[in-house]
Amino acid sequence: MSSHKRLVLTIFFFCLPALAQAPKRVEFATVESRTPSKTVTLPAELAPFLQTDIEARVPGYIERVLVDRGSNVRRGQLLVVLSAPELTAQTAAAESALHQAEADESQAEAEAAAVESTFDRLQEAAKTPGAIAGNELVQAEKQRDAAKSLVQSRKAAIRAAQERLRAARETEGYLRVRAPFDGKITDRFVHPGMLVQANASVPLLKLQQINHLRLTVPVPETYVGHVVRGTSVNFHIAAQPGKTYTAKIARIASALDSQSRTMMVELDAYNKDGTLAPGMYPSVDWPVGSAEPLLLVPSTSVVTTTERTFIITSVNGHAHWVDVRKGAAFGDQVAIRGSIKPGERVLKRASDEVREGVPLQ
Repeated sequence: MSSHKRLVLTIFFFCLPALAQAPKRVEFATVESRTPSKTVTLPAELAPFLQTDIEARVPGYIERVLVDRGSNVRRGQLLVVLSAPELTAQTAAAESALHQAEADESQAEAEAAAVESTFDRLQEAAKTPGAIAGNELVQAEKQRDAAKSLVQSRKAAIRAAQERLRAARETEGYLRVRAPFDGKITDRFVHPGMLVQANASVPLLKLQQINHLRLTVPVPETYVGHVVRGTSVNFHIAAQPGKTYTAKIARIASALDSQSRTMMVELDAYNKDGTLAPGMYPSVDWPVGSAEPLLLVPSTSVVTTTERTFIITSVNGHAHWVDVRKGAAFGDQVAIRGSIKPGERVLKRASDEVREGVPLQ
């Protein structure tokens, strides 16, 4: 080999390390510390705030049904009228028994007054020696006490008769079925002429309160730390695309389901325009925040390999790999944990091709 070629090869091999260590031009980003927030979409279900099956409390025949499916009703409004002649007869018998008890009490009081008068006269006559026999006054006193006891007994009988009449009237009142709260009749199961039994398997009507609804959201375990009572949350329904509804967090279960690992949270939703209905499955924009500031870097700054997850910082102008744990994503940024501080510079577009110790520019 000529001396000229040897000289060229020698120069090349001496310059190769310098070429390999040439500074790599990179773009840096700054580690931010802040409390981010975002929303995640969760499924939910709408249910009536109050609902009940309207049932008969006494057996009878349906005489009138004053409402139908879709009827709006107020609390105490008459819904169904039943007919049961035997209950009417029981009320009449109770009234008659009360009248008889009152008459007996009046008679007992009259007799007691007569006995009391007789006793008073004998007591006055006894002041004159020898006017009456000694046992006569004793007998009159016992008769007076017996008459008073009879009056008390008659009064007790009146009270018992009044209670029986009150119970009979209350039972007869069950023939007139009324609404327990404001709401809408969502189903009807009976018609006039039908015989119904008390506590039957089939109710008379179904009543639901739909102007005030419960929005039930199963919140995954990951997000239960962000549930705050009173927070307003937006939700959407398929029947009204593009429209946003608002509900407030009202009731928190504070316990997770062992199978689904979710916690049930109830929100109060008000159906002002009537477009919401029980049984709908809305999608909820659930707010997710952090209780403490997080370290955030661009998503492209985090490198994940089969062996480690890391970011690349610059130490004295050279690349330095720092192991981190990757957290939740917030837009184009991601939360990290590791030996890194706010304000430090990291490679904005990192990769494992940027090796440890490589000069950076």
